[in-house]
Amino acid sequence: MAYFFRTGTTTFRATAHVGGAWRTDEQHVAPALGLLAHVVETDRAARGRDGLAVSRLSYDVWGVFPIGEVETQVRVLRPGRGVELVEATLWCAGRCAVSLRAWLARVGDTADLAGGAPGPVPGPDRTPPWDPANVWPGGFIDSIEVRRSAVEPGRATVWVRSDVPLVADEEVGPLARTAGLLDAANGMAVRADPREVAFPNVDLTAHLFRAPLGGWVGLDTTVVFGASGTGVTHATLHDEDGPFGTLAQSLVVRSLVPRDGAAPTDA
Repeated sequence: MAYFFRTGTTTFRATAHVGGAWRTDEQHVAPALGLLAHVVETDRAARGRDGLAVSRLSYDVWGVFPIGEVETQVRVLRPGRGVELVEATLWCAGRCAVSLRAWLARVGDTADLAGGAPGPVPGPDRTPPWDPANVWPGGFIDSIEVRRSAVEPGRATVWVRSDVPLVADEEVGPLARTAGLLDAANGMAVRADPREVAFPNVDLTAHLFRAPLGGWVGLDTTVVFGASGTGVTHATLHDEDGPFGTLAQSLVVRSLVPRDGAAPTDA
């Protein structure tokens, strides 16, 4: 079974595989991020241009949303021959749940100029298996395979993949399959027990200097909590050919249990 089944030209039905980690009756945002990347790449009626590759995916998460039918919309905000800015939105139960602004650039040969990428990390075959269900519940967590090398709380190198199709009976490209796994970064290198501290991300931005392969996605991840209720998850993105980009997520950090006699804050 897939994460989504198409029910119309712009509508999709989510399955139990998208079940969330903070609450299992809500959607984990990760598959939705992949779905929006997929419609940006494939909605020819809205875009109508080929020969452009995604260089940035910038998502905003507007709130939690239930497991059910979703609708997507795509429009070009800034057309052009060399670069194009595309907006995609995902609606659920009559309101916007996730939005994406993607920059695309014309494909060209710059192999003789390539350089400056960070070094590789040990691949999935050299990273021990790890069961994320020991930390998180939910259908999405159950659907992924994870390998992890943890350095300390909030610092780990993680490899993640899924054999669950993003959309049933549709060809989905490597970029969208990769995008559907990126939100795992924040949950695979936790600084604190999520039963005691909530740290959901309200956004996710990935900058890409080459197209990912699909398959295993490597996340060389650092999580930072600040002193005033916010945090940042940062990761260098890898596939089995090496690094291909970076990722950042803005976190809202809230204690779920009393500390030093204080009441827990509202997450």
